[in-house]
Amino acid sequence: MLRHKHIDRICLAAMALALVLAGVLWRGEALGIRPTHSDPAYASRLFDADRVHTIDIQIEDWQAFLADAPEEEYSPCTVVVDGERFEQVGLRAKGNNSRRLIEEYGLSRYSLKLEFDHYQTGASYHGLDKLSLDCSFQDNSYLKNHTAYRMMDYMGVPAPLSSYVWVTVNGQDWGLFLAVEEPEEAFARRSFGPDHGQLYKPDYKRLSDENPDVALRYTGPEEENYDNIFRTAKFDPTPADKQRLIEALEQLSTGQQLEKAVDLDRVLRYFVVQVFTVNLDSYLGRTGHNYFLYEEDGRLSMLPWDYNLAFATYSLGMPDPINDAELYVNYPIDTPGTGQVMKNRPLYHQVMKQDECFAAYHGYFDEFLSGYFESGRFAAETAATARMIAPYVQRDPTAFCSYQDFCTGVDTFTDFCLLRAESARGQLEGEIPSTWKEREEWDGPYVDASTVWLPDLGEIADLADGVH
Repeated sequence: MLRHKHIDRICLAAMALALVLAGVLWRGEALGIRPTHSDPAYASRLFDADRVHTIDIQIEDWQAFLADAPEEEYSPCTVVVDGERFEQVGLRAKGNNSRRLIEEYGLSRYSLKLEFDHYQTGASYHGLDKLSLDCSFQDNSYLKNHTAYRMMDYMGVPAPLSSYVWVTVNGQDWGLFLAVEEPEEAFARRSFGPDHGQLYKPDYKRLSDENPDVALRYTGPEEENYDNIFRTAKFDPTPADKQRLIEALEQLSTGQQLEKAVDLDRVLRYFVVQVFTVNLDSYLGRTGHNYFLYEEDGRLSMLPWDYNLAFATYSLGMPDPINDAELYVNYPIDTPGTGQVMKNRPLYHQVMKQDECFAAYHGYFDEFLSGYFESGRFAAETAATARMIAPYVQRDPTAFCSYQDFCTGVDTFTDFCLLRAESARGQLEGEIPSTWKEREEWDGPYVDASTVWLPDLGEIADLADGVH
């Protein structure tokens, strides 16, 4: 029998300590303590990327939904995810140029959004409020978006989760799609914790406008100057939220003490992958959009989104596409755009003008190349993913390309990325020009990309080939 003259005090103290610890664990997330099991349930369910999942969309009149899809209006449906049933889910088509062209060519394979809480407040898929089903438009490899997000994740940039799903409609095969976690409340909580900041998706109303706010240029203290940012906020920003963002843009415009306005580490890591993917339909391209802007405590960072026209395929839908693989494989990593574009992109231009930031950018690029490519990881992961999805692509009834086109697309995608990594390494080592100015004065060799034919990655002309 245990005997001690202070036993009562010891027991009371132990009980008190246990209660305190229990309280801390209970409120740990609110206190900023993220437990090792903090990933939401949906992350290990639908977004287990090591297998192809299933989603059955059950809707009363599918043909009526397709006829109205260009309007992007929600319709109620039941969704069965890997055998688990969810009622009253909001369903609509998504996309801008892709949605328009799919309609124009008389096709019906739209990218889709599933919003679990659209009709029922608080409803979710194991904590996930919304996901997209990406149709692999202009992507014969089916790999662009998924791989870009994996690259971002490898570099420590908060990126949407993704996995492949076989979609059926009322039990009938519809095709292989990529499920993508939508950057909204669930994504913000998973990536930044319960006390996350504000999330925006800057975008223009008309590309023909100047759109300085999409480019993150400071144009004065008035809120109305930043409509393309605040109009697309994922959470309702308060006046204080708006003021913090405007002040961050003002600080950015000065080029001084950027650490006050920018999460420099995250932004540099983001730009490593963004530049590598030669994504010209992005902040570093003419359009200046296709990114999420995250603000917390007055500091800005960029988050990845939409890579179906990345890997040098942006021009392939234009009247005079540029099919110069050597140009894009060797695209400069230090000035990844024309001088005029770069000067109008302060989040890149002002950051890279700082010697320490520029050196850190090169250091992260070296880390990316050595760890993701030169280690063999990219080649192994890409091959494994292609093998996994190949049987589904082969029987995809709505595919934009043939199975042979898919196989060629995978080879082309793999070759492009490996050659791009070789060129980026040469640019880091000073063996290949890393700026447009250096290219103008260079008469030496580049990485040979003559084996790569960029249209094999998918172009708009494929839509008229009648594969579907």
